[in-house]
Amino acid sequence: MPNLLAMSFEGELAPSFDLTCLRPGGKLPDGWGIGYYPGGEPSATVLKEPAPPQGSIRSELVKAWEHLESSLLVLHIRTATWGSINDANTQPFSRSWGGRDWLFAHSGSLVDRIEVDPRSLFQPVGSTDTELILCELLRWMASEGLRSIGDIDPRVLRDWFDEMNEHGPLTSVLADGRDLVVYADRDREGDAFLWEVLPPYERLAFGDDDLEVDLTRRGVKSRKGVIVSSEELKVHGGAKAAWTRVAPGHLVVLRQGALRATVSPRTDKRGASPSTPPLSSRPIRRPTHAAVRRFNVVHRTSYHYASPVERSTHLLRLTPAHDRLQSLLRNELHLSVEGQQRDYEDVFGNRARRVLLDTPFTDLVIESRSQVELLDTDPLSFRPLRARSTIPLVWMPWQRQVLQPFLLPPELPESELAELIEYAMTFVERNDYDLLDTLLDLNASIFEEYEYKQGATNLSTTAFDVYATRRGVCQDFTNLFICLTRLLGVPSRYVCGYIYTGPKHENQRQSEASHAWVQVYLPEIGWKGFDPTNGILTQTHHIRVAVGRNYVDATPTSGTIFVGGGAERLAVDVRVEPTE
Repeated sequence: MPNLLAMSFEGELAPSFDLTCLRPGGKLPDGWGIGYYPGGEPSATVLKEPAPPQGSIRSELVKAWEHLESSLLVLHIRTATWGSINDANTQPFSRSWGGRDWLFAHSGSLVDRIEVDPRSLFQPVGSTDTELILCELLRWMASEGLRSIGDIDPRVLRDWFDEMNEHGPLTSVLADGRDLVVYADRDREGDAFLWEVLPPYERLAFGDDDLEVDLTRRGVKSRKGVIVSSEELKVHGGAKAAWTRVAPGHLVVLRQGALRATVSPRTDKRGASPSTPPLSSRPIRRPTHAAVRRFNVVHRTSYHYASPVERSTHLLRLTPAHDRLQSLLRNELHLSVEGQQRDYEDVFGNRARRVLLDTPFTDLVIESRSQVELLDTDPLSFRPLRARSTIPLVWMPWQRQVLQPFLLPPELPESELAELIEYAMTFVERNDYDLLDTLLDLNASIFEEYEYKQGATNLSTTAFDVYATRRGVCQDFTNLFICLTRLLGVPSRYVCGYIYTGPKHENQRQSEASHAWVQVYLPEIGWKGFDPTNGILTQTHHIRVAVGRNYVDATPTSGTIFVGGGAERLAVDVRVEPTE
């Protein structure tokens, strides 16, 4: 039976808790309690029951009640050591401070009882050491003017727990409605295990002989999360949970289902020693200065038809962009079939060519040869000089009118958009509403958590489909990024072009076809490129060709066959090579 269980998930989740220990023949605990934050508010709700009887009505409530929904949940199952068995001594404990409710649960029992200053604003109601710890923690925070976990340097919080650990076992969890802190006792008197849950999953339930938790009983949401437990629980259905023990004396901070910080024990009074995160922490990739580069690009498209095409029109966007960040040094565009051609600039500023072919053909080869110089050497060079941009962004009316095509999300069912909005907001909340940090986190998360799998999607695959299945190709990841940013009120556009990955790169296939990424409009900065397929910002490896609201606006080649054709066979070959 786990003494302590806590969860931090992206957005709200409605798990079902089945206290099987309360069934006939089970070993009854001295009490149990669950705390959570309904509606994402900083106000906590706590359900608890001391000395529960078999078939407890309250336990049936947490098993079936659909309103038990939150991003943060803390469950404690008590074996009494100090204090009588009553509500006042049943965990988790809750106190209000700094405009939010705090939840605290403790696995263990102190050897030396601490004393609370009688003048303190925070006084225990019951007689447990756990409630004393919470009162002392909040007294210290109030004296330091700290109003949330986010206000505290994790190393300072680690130091506080270290000092309290002098009094006895202290494996515990602390929540403030946004963050979840896990501290592992430095003497291994009480363990804390972490399990990172990654979607997609159709059913996910775990537990032991005394407790079963079903994350999907009330519906499946494609959300990642972290589960904290005092014991390694088993996953039902044969899957294996990758539990990782939090090293003794380590403190971990979680927010919206992601590792926010980890701090190792002090080695001396001057600070902490380096540590390895107990989870697969995904540091956000921040680019460094890149040298100017030149590339030769050959884009060859071949069509073969079963019967002659007698008349057709084609729209080509194969000429790379020329602006202050990218110089087009040379471009030649050839078609193997003669026809009428006209060059123009489309409404998005792309160089386009309209072609009318009325000479019959069964084979058509379109070849574009270009040489470009890339100058976007440091995409974050503006950051030290900028004022902090936060979400939501505020646009002047004329700015919003101009940017409107890049603010409108795709047409999806309202239920799907609502779930995507909630998903997008988890990145915002995780990064304290900072615009750039949110975008960097989103870019890195899609790269790390979504599988690049060719053939798994097609042109009709929606952003919600990609979110639900967590797989796709560059076009799919770009569409998802665009959808999420637009739902946040951040203008974004689809970019089609090429990427140079190097001759032996594992993603060399991306260099052998057109590549897609995103440009986001940052206030007083302009359009900046994010490549979620590779988890990087665009610098001097991405060659821009066309932009638009979506793939249709920027597709390299498209057309209409009016007469003839039959079955079509298409082959595309792209070569991107640095100049000598």
